[in-house]
Amino acid sequence: MSPRKPASSKVSSVAPVTRLRTHPKLFVLDSNVLMHDPTSLFRFQEHDIYIPMVTLEELDNNKKGMSEVARNARQTSRFLDEIVCSSVVDIDDGFPLQAHGSKNATGRLFLQTQAISSVLPMRLASGSADNQIIGVVKFLHETYQNRAVALVSKDINMRIKARALGLAAEDYFNDKVLEDTDLLFSGIQQLPVDFWDKHGKEMESWQQAGYTFYRLSGPLCADFMINQFVYLEDGSPFYAQVKERNGKTAVLQTLKDYTHHKNNVWGITARNREQNFALNLLMNPEVDFVTLLGQAGTGKTLLTLAAGLMQTLEHKVYSEIIMTRVTVPVGEDIGFLPGTEEEKMTPWMGALEDNLDVLNKTDISAGEWGRAATLDLIRSRIKIKSLNFMRGRTFINKFLIIDEAQNLTPKQMKTLITRAGPATKVVCLGNIAQIDTPYLSEGSSGLTYVVDRFKGWNHSGHVTLQRGERSRLADYAAEVL
Repeated sequence: MSPRKPASSKVSSVAPVTRLRTHPKLFVLDSNVLMHDPTSLFRFQEHDIYIPMVTLEELDNNKKGMSEVARNARQTSRFLDEIVCSSVVDIDDGFPLQAHGSKNATGRLFLQTQAISSVLPMRLASGSADNQIIGVVKFLHETYQNRAVALVSKDINMRIKARALGLAAEDYFNDKVLEDTDLLFSGIQQLPVDFWDKHGKEMESWQQAGYTFYRLSGPLCADFMINQFVYLEDGSPFYAQVKERNGKTAVLQTLKDYTHHKNNVWGITARNREQNFALNLLMNPEVDFVTLLGQAGTGKTLLTLAAGLMQTLEHKVYSEIIMTRVTVPVGEDIGFLPGTEEEKMTPWMGALEDNLDVLNKTDISAGEWGRAATLDLIRSRIKIKSLNFMRGRTFINKFLIIDEAQNLTPKQMKTLITRAGPATKVVCLGNIAQIDTPYLSEGSSGLTYVVDRFKGWNHSGHVTLQRGERSRLADYAAEVL
């Protein structure tokens, strides 16, 4: 049951092995797939995977260091060691994967056990590791004609070269939450004009703690998510949040109107519908996890900081605000930065400084001295932390802001969110259209991952902000550029 290698190195002398299974595919893994996701070894279900010797050498070359890539390379090596050393099967028959990973991983792992020579075009350098792996794929494709053989790589150019040679090549899709990010949960649903006609026949309503609740039944209720926002603007405007859902019955709760100045948050009022929804999540102590998506200028950071300051300094819900972000430069890196952890992170926190300037000018009556004293107080309650030192920490009674979260991998996102201790709120901000981390896409970003996984949980909420409020210049630039 294995792609056993023949003794001869000539492809023409090899006959297809008829005893091989015809249904499972044979996937040849590039090293970048394993360094991106070590658990990819167990993600191919009933199909077999093949690891060339060059892939093992690249794993060995990248195992040193404290980077995410180095950690993943070491974890992959540990997985391989466990699989190979705990099995007593003939190495040419492959190693079963099911006992070491998911129950769905019923395929086998094959390792390259002898030299493989495959004739590649002269223009492809034989010394290149990528071309050697393509040579292995070509050899297996020509040898085992009764089964599909495909290269799996995160390297786009490598996949293009393989396809140019007539070989099957695929991206690693298992880490993608969605193929089409247009289908990503927005947290908001517009109700049809006839909503009340179809859902209000047996409606119950009551008031509690200043809010009005509606218990409705109808076909749309089955698709609602807990903490999702619904609205109806034709005729009499209606804005509400889904609080309960049971089959085709749901309970809707009216919202606090943060567009009105009397409900301002640290001097900030919502300028549009989505910002009002976002503030209802940010100011709700029962919501422990909030994700805000939106392009530049939609107010993600400003709203979050205003809500954090209000609940930290005035309401005393949280003891301090902790802000962190991924340090991925847009242009060329400028080298090492001097100072302490907080001083090193300061250049990355320009957005924090800009928004603090806005928030500090909201109190007009305070005067110049009063605003300076307030700014000093604010700075003392905001801590800037680096992602590099998050492992093992526990944040208790904190307001944790993760900025530029679209550049985090799902694994890094899990590491950060699991730092939350009792009475801590975590807010993730980002724009999945601006991803700077290699091998991450809109579908595989950690931000997309948590939005999809947390939807419908009683203590989480999500809003996709649509309209820019920075300036007419920024709005027009975002639209036409």
